[in-house]
Amino acid sequence: MERDLKQKLLTKSQENEEEEEPLGKRVWNETKLMWIVAAPAIFTRFSTFGIQVISQAFVGHIGSRELAAFALVFTVLIRFANGILLGMATALSTLCGQAYGAKEYSMMGVYLQRSWIVLFVTALTLLPVFIFTTPILTLLGQDESIAQVAGTISLWSIPVMFAFIVSFTCQTFLQSQSKNTIIAFLAAFSIILHAFLSWLLTTKYKFGIAGAMISTCLAYWIPNIGQLIFVTCGWCPQTWNGFSFLAFKDLWPVVKLSLSAGAMLCLELWYNTILVLLTGNMKNAEVEIDALSICLNINGWEMMISLGFMAAASVRVSNELGKGSAKAAKFSIVVTVLTSLAIGSFLFLFFLFFRERLAYIFTSNKEVAAAVGDLSPLLSISILLNSVQPVLSGVAIGAGWQSIVAYVNIGCYYIIGIPVGIVLGNVIHWQVKGIWMAIVLTIITYKTNWDEQVNVARNRINKWSKVESTDQERKTKLIGT
Repeated sequence: MERDLKQKLLTKSQENEEEEEPLGKRVWNETKLMWIVAAPAIFTRFSTFGIQVISQAFVGHIGSRELAAFALVFTVLIRFANGILLGMATALSTLCGQAYGAKEYSMMGVYLQRSWIVLFVTALTLLPVFIFTTPILTLLGQDESIAQVAGTISLWSIPVMFAFIVSFTCQTFLQSQSKNTIIAFLAAFSIILHAFLSWLLTTKYKFGIAGAMISTCLAYWIPNIGQLIFVTCGWCPQTWNGFSFLAFKDLWPVVKLSLSAGAMLCLELWYNTILVLLTGNMKNAEVEIDALSICLNINGWEMMISLGFMAAASVRVSNELGKGSAKAAKFSIVVTVLTSLAIGSFLFLFFLFFRERLAYIFTSNKEVAAAVGDLSPLLSISILLNSVQPVLSGVAIGAGWQSIVAYVNIGCYYIIGIPVGIVLGNVIHWQVKGIWMAIVLTIITYKTNWDEQVNVARNRINKWSKVESTDQERKTKLIGT
């Protein structure tokens, strides 16, 4: 009780000192703290996403059918698995970020191990989807020849799915401590190696799909090995105390938070998956899927910037909430959102100007490039909107109210977006353009009362911390006796 009172008094004193500082200085200080996390996170995500883009570029020059099959696997199946595992891993961001802010360092390693267990079990349940890809896609109405090639690619993609477990959790664990440099270094090494291996195996030695996928699997796993060594071999002495049986205890609260976090992010990422499936049922599906997948890739590059800011927002909000500083958390939200929006506005103009010329990076088919050019105005609007929404998701992750955003996403994406996309895409025959127009209808949660949500999250943090502290005290007494 006395400790809590001292903590509250110290927090109020810190907040008063911060309010006395000039606004310009506060913005500058917050911007520096934000970029410490955001810059390496953006670079890492650029490199990781670049692995998929490089693979798609080499596959696209193997053949149009192979490109369409690769697009289906990576935009549908991999995005499906990515959405589940990344979403569930964001629960670790909430726990580690708040624990680090509250200086409860010893529990961070336990949280990491609990997340490994939950995500590994989840990945095992997803295996049948990758094994039976061809009949599933055929049942969903995809072209049979494309579905056959997609089935081969999906089997090669199983190691990629398991790589997500280590990648997402270790990155989250290190980002919560602002130890991002090693992540960025490993990502840079991986993408350079991937570009060389892709050229060697697909262009020089003509191994086709097998060559492209071998290079892709190696590119995802090499950084993971480096991150595991960094975490477990002495570079995180405060937060990693070795493997512990505590990881198997109290898993249910982690599962519940992981499920709500997974639902929040899955509902966002799967939206594009549904768009591709709708496109696969349209006339001239091969061209339409190629065009939409190229647009999603371009949009994905911009999303990597927003996801970097999402990581920054998550870390900053969770750290400040762990300290008990609601005002600092709210101020970091404003700075991060405005910074991301400014960058998104610049990219909006950039992609609006270049249009179909960007398509030739991925394909030499003029018909596909023309379709991409036709979609460019709506793509640019989507990029502008996406510069804000992921940052707000980062706020939700940091505050621990993922379930609220999940309900918002259901309304914005599925009750409104998908039905309108079906009508515009199939009934009115606007095809791919109609589906992209549905993306523009996404509602951004600008009017959320952030101050109220921060206070709710702070109460939740205090409750969780007390539970963990009690558990640790019991363990200490048992050891002492």
